[in-house]
Amino acid sequence: MSSAYTGEKYRLSLAQIINMSVGFFGIQFGWDLQRANMGRIYENLGAHPDQVPFLFLAAPLTGLLVQPIIGYMSDRTWHPRWGRRRPYFMVGAILSSIALILMPYSSALWMAAGLLWILDTCGNVAMEPFRAFVTDNLPDSQVNHGFIMQSFMIGLGGSIASALPWLMNNIFHLTNTADAGTIPENVRLSFYIGAFFFLASVLYTVFTTKEYPPSDLGFRDKVKESNKGFGGGAKEIISAMRNMPTRMKVVSLVQFFTWPGLFLMWFYYATAVAVNVFGGKDASDPVYAKGADFGGLTLSYYSVITFLFALVLPAIANKLGRKYTHSLCLLCGAIGLISIKWVHDKYFLFGCMTGVGIAWASILSMPYAMLSGVLPKDKVGIYMGIFNFFIVLPEIIASLGFGWLMKNVLNNDRLLAVQLGGGLMILAAIVCIVFIREKKSEVTEHEVLTDLGIAEQ
Repeated sequence: MSSAYTGEKYRLSLAQIINMSVGFFGIQFGWDLQRANMGRIYENLGAHPDQVPFLFLAAPLTGLLVQPIIGYMSDRTWHPRWGRRRPYFMVGAILSSIALILMPYSSALWMAAGLLWILDTCGNVAMEPFRAFVTDNLPDSQVNHGFIMQSFMIGLGGSIASALPWLMNNIFHLTNTADAGTIPENVRLSFYIGAFFFLASVLYTVFTTKEYPPSDLGFRDKVKESNKGFGGGAKEIISAMRNMPTRMKVVSLVQFFTWPGLFLMWFYYATAVAVNVFGGKDASDPVYAKGADFGGLTLSYYSVITFLFALVLPAIANKLGRKYTHSLCLLCGAIGLISIKWVHDKYFLFGCMTGVGIAWASILSMPYAMLSGVLPKDKVGIYMGIFNFFIVLPEIIASLGFGWLMKNVLNNDRLLAVQLGGGLMILAAIVCIVFIREKKSEVTEHEVLTDLGIAEQ
């Protein structure tokens, strides 16, 4: 009883695939802007390092509910003009952009945490249907192409967003320090720019793409007749969780150990660079501010690596298979995070972030490629929402428990927290290698390379 299209789908041109992916540029712009700067904003507003994880808690708790619900709703939505997924893109983008504009006006921790809650919730409304959007609009031979194009957009948006505070300070000479309880000028303007790109990019995709109409034109009447309501929807989500394909269960476990490493990096990396590499003291210290800006610049660099590595990732997966490719990429990310401890020259941080960029390119595409073909066509939205549980759950666990660990075990050492994240990535790589069973017939990336015009002649 979904609005799924089950007929034959036409192959899209490269320009059409770019159009349907541009929205992800804006969504990732918003994500990376807050990932690179929220830890710094919280400390500017008086938070201690052990309080930072808890201040991120509301957002993943909401995401745990929002993602499967939006997936369920978008599976059952159809509008003759706006389609199935695009209404959610647009509403999420509008509300997220408003939150980005308001964030620099935060004058207290509760206000910043509340706006981050709104930003993440609305960002999930915009982002969650995007993965299903690829499966909806592309034939099976181009699905990987669509995910890789999204990786391009994610890398491009993330690289610009993470570098913005550094650019605002070093190119446009906006101040990067502020009194306690206020947000630095370079960070404030970066959030305004992020709001523009978030909204403009998503609207571009909404107005330049179309979606296939439902194969079953009477699906609305059947949905009404079923009289499922909210309770029925919850039962369907629970049923989908119980009946997850075996491959999805294993890939979800890989995600469960991968994402804490990323969260710990986003929580603490920029401030760890400011304190451990630059020797800054606190948010009012110009040395600390310079280090935090430089940390953001290196985060931007890993997004550039992601953008470039996505070009060669299909060829590597074609040779090694998806699970070995993903495992090796995760190990590169782990090495990058763990090796930060031995950095004495700030420019070596770019080498560390190279490994993280390689891992990020794979995290954005390989898990979804490994799921392609095993999910029911009429429930892709629900299953993508459930799959995101295993991104959100680790963040909830980290938010609830890592503050205690940070204070009582790690002695508020931000760098040790980042290194622990690298260790979890190693565990994820081991799970991927040992437990995922992959057939040679699954490796079809050569078609993607041909579409991009970079296959071997």
